[in-house]
Amino acid sequence: MSQPDLPDPQQLRQSARALRNVLESEGIRDSRVLDAIENTPRHRFLPEGQEAAAWDNEAHAIGCGQTISQPYIVAVMTSALQLTPESHVLEIGTGSGYQAAVLSRLCHSVVSVECLPELHRRAQQVLADLGIRNVRCVQGDGWQGWPEEALYDAIIVTAAAPEIPPALPAQLKPGGRLVLPVGPTGGEAVQELLACTRRDEELITRILCQCRFVPLTGGDQSDR
Repeated sequence: MSQPDLPDPQQLRQSARALRNVLESEGIRDSRVLDAIENTPRHRFLPEGQEAAAWDNEAHAIGCGQTISQPYIVAVMTSALQLTPESHVLEIGTGSGYQAAVLSRLCHSVVSVECLPELHRRAQQVLADLGIRNVRCVQGDGWQGWPEEALYDAIIVTAAAPEIPPALPAQLKPGGRLVLPVGPTGGEAVQELLACTRRDEELITRILCQCRFVPLTGGDQSDR
C-alpha cells in the first residue's frame, strides 16, 4: 500500500505565515497566540484528504457531527484566556485536538474533556504523535467539567450551550477566566462568545463577538 505524500515543509511554513498575516489583519495582536497558531501543524488535525484546506481561515468538519474551529475564533478565544506559562487549563470539547495543541504552547498543563469516544481516541493519538506531553485527554461529560483536577486558571468551552454549564464557575480559581459560546443551537443559530472572570462567587462577563458553534453534548439537557 502506497504511503500518502508528505506535505512540503517550505509550503507548510508559507501557509502558516499567510494564516498569521490574515489573523493580524483581522485584529489579533497577541504575539504569543499568533506564534502558537503559526507553529501548530493544523493539517495534522484534519481528516485524511482535507489537509490542503488546513491553513484556510475556515472551520471544517472532522466527523461525528463536529468541526475544527476557524483559526480566527481559536485566536480570539485563546487570547481572552490570558494564559501564562504557569496556567492550568480545562478544555471542554477536545474535538480534533487542535485547540488543545495551541493551548499547550502557552500554558503549563491542559485537561481536555471529550464525550465522543472516537474523537477522544483520535485526538489523543495525534497529540501523542506530535510529542505534546502537557495535554491530558479524558473522556467524560463536559457539562460537569473535570472537578478531579480543579481549580483551573482558565476554562475554554469549544461547543455552544444555551447557558453557562453550572458546574464550571466553581472549578475556576478566583480571578480565573472562562471563555465559551452561549446561545441557541442547531441549524444556523448564532451565539455570543463570552469572556467571564470569576470575582468571589460572581462571574463578570463581557461579549467578545458573535459566533456559530456546534452544540455542546452531554448533560441532562431535557429541560434546556
